[in-house]
Amino acid sequence: MEGQSALLWGVLFGSFGLGFFIYGKKQRMIVPLVCGLALMVFPYFVSSTLPLVIIGLALIVTPYFARF
Repeated sequence: MEGQSALLWGVLFGSFGLGFFIYGKKQRMIVPLVCGLALMVFPYFVSSTLPLVIIGLALIVTPYFARF
């Protein structure tokens, strides 16, 4: 069960990451671009579900609070 939920969370965060990456590239904004790239890559390195969700949610809300 742990593997299935981690896989689904990884796909969800990866799709958010792709959206942030495309938005950051088109708008030439560095924070969404970097957060998008991080959202697409970090699920490969985190195997446990709880840290995966916590890190993913932190990366999703980061562009909202850090507007550069």
